[in-house]
Amino acid sequence: MRQGPAVGPAVYAAVPVAAVALAHIGPAATWLPELRRRLFPGLAGQGRPDHVALTFDDGPDPASTPRFLDALDELGVRATFFLLGENVVRHPATARELARRGHELAVHGWAHDRPWLPSPARDAYELLRAVRAVGEAAGRAPRWYRPPYGILTSGRWAAARRAGLRPVLWTAWGKDWRPNTTPASVRATVAADLRGGGTVLLHDTDHASAPGSWQATLGALPGVVRDCREAGLTVGSLGDHGVDPGRPRQPSADRTARAGTSLQPPAT
Repeated sequence: MRQGPAVGPAVYAAVPVAAVALAHIGPAATWLPELRRRLFPGLAGQGRPDHVALTFDDGPDPASTPRFLDALDELGVRATFFLLGENVVRHPATARELARRGHELAVHGWAHDRPWLPSPARDAYELLRAVRAVGEAAGRAPRWYRPPYGILTSGRWAAARRAGLRPVLWTAWGKDWRPNTTPASVRATVAADLRGGGTVLLHDTDHASAPGSWQATLGALPGVVRDCREAGLTVGSLGDHGVDPGRPRQPSADRTARAGTSLQPPAT
């Protein structure tokens, strides 16, 4: 009887390694907008159908964030700012000013990094550091968490649960981190996916974006708010959005794979 090729120990050793890698990065498939919308609407930030949640990532930044605060005051809008812990520590006065002007402070992690390798202990430690920094600036415990790049690994899900945070991504964005972006391009990109109940992602700083890109976002802001209002939608923070602030069930690698999605995380 003819025997098949021998399977060496290296092949068997690779199986658990692949399983660990899949368990770690599999939930990051929720970065894909269509999968989020269909299977995890709370994670997508879908709330009241007559409302749009306006959110900003990567701050605070003393060079740009105050400009957004002034613009939002003029527009009569309160937003949610997802802050990096390291930036809060560097610029505590700017973080406190966000809270003083009535905006909602949320957690974007400690640093703007990509979690390619499993490190649950580090994830938990750094997220708790960020929660403490943001909470001290806000004068209250934050409720929301959006990881850098929207990459929710199993370790970051677990860290968010341990910290009592609700992960929220977005339904529309301005792609305002890119070079050569303009106010018109930011507004048009947001408008393409703007719907009642949605959550808009923008940036109030170029901390992890092309230098000076925040100026295009600032220029687009009045038009984005006007588009919402002309559609009969109110604009405000996640706290006013009607998203359940409880803890959603972590998407498993099996569930996202069965949905027919690629598990390749975003490159941006």
